[in-house]
Amino acid sequence: MATFFVLLRLLFFFISSFSVARIQGLGVGINYGQIANNLPSPSRVAYLLQSLNISRVKLYDADPNVLVAFSNSNVDFIVGLGNEYLQNMTDPIKAQTWIQQHLQPHLPQTKITCITVGNEVFNSNDTQLRSYLLPAMQTVYHALVNLGLDKQVIVTSAHSLTILAYSYPPSAGTFRQDLAEYIQPLLNFHSQINSPFLINAYPFFAYKDNPNQVSIEYALFQPNQGMTDPITNLKYDNMLYAQIDAVYSAIRAMGHTDIEVRISETGWPSKGDSDEAGATSENAGLYNGNLLQRIQEKQGTPAKPSVPIDVYVFALFNEDLKPGPTSERNYGLFYPDGTPVYNIGLQGYLPELTYSSACKINVLSLFSLVIFVLACVICA
Repeated sequence: MATFFVLLRLLFFFISSFSVARIQGLGVGINYGQIANNLPSPSRVAYLLQSLNISRVKLYDADPNVLVAFSNSNVDFIVGLGNEYLQNMTDPIKAQTWIQQHLQPHLPQTKITCITVGNEVFNSNDTQLRSYLLPAMQTVYHALVNLGLDKQVIVTSAHSLTILAYSYPPSAGTFRQDLAEYIQPLLNFHSQINSPFLINAYPFFAYKDNPNQVSIEYALFQPNQGMTDPITNLKYDNMLYAQIDAVYSAIRAMGHTDIEVRISETGWPSKGDSDEAGATSENAGLYNGNLLQRIQEKQGTPAKPSVPIDVYVFALFNEDLKPGPTSERNYGLFYPDGTPVYNIGLQGYLPELTYSSACKINVLSLFSLVIFVLACVICA
């Protein structure tokens, strides 16, 4: 009997240690891009994310293969409507049809809790595209209301930091004047429906463009002197938090203090071209590893200390077909074969193609089964 309880304690210790190693409870999200020709099937990706205990995923579309593969899982999805859909989404019939065809077949077995309408629309100089964004978001929202889904699926859009005219110091953050006519009513809508404002924030870009002026330690959450906002006297020890608070300031300058800022993308490339300073696997590991630690500590920014940062890391895999500089194809935490690009403690499991999915048993479930059987034997 004594031997059994010693074994039982050892098993529970192993299980709890394994869970901690898998970043359990961090609440971090991951961007699952698929611009590649060598990625594992969605069903294998589902196993990988389960082994990592990552339960929040952001897609750039509403890929039915992915949504079906994650049926009856505990994964919370953001799905995307690309910029090419914006004009059609201003039509109530087309918006409702899209939801009925792309979302409803997967509910409730797959948890879809957010639709991003458009991505970095204001990066384009296309004024017509810009003018479609808010009407498309409004129409999609009203379609969700009509279908009784507005309480479980929120509507928002993701923006790059290029929408800011000023971001330094954070308290002086303001939106570009040429975007004010679009952003003011957009913020009013966010406030009305209580949806978050999403930003794609990359300290890497700031460092790459000015490596002699920007401290690499400040960009990577490493020990540094930081900066103090001369207006608020708030101290910043990393660039990402300063970027987030600059967006809060810009929103406040437009009359809103009731909109939460969330990070829909952030990351650091493990490889880049010769003119992409800082794009190394060492720096990528430092950035994402330190970021995960901040998330684990449930930190808020200096201006919003009681609001833990909400982050979706970019990205799950390296994507070999992405256009642009080398860095664009090297933001992944994992190679397509499931091995980590660098070590930040994320050791997941990507099942082999030859295995039957029915035969794959999660190691924690196996230990739980062993404990249950042993307990039954002893009790008998």
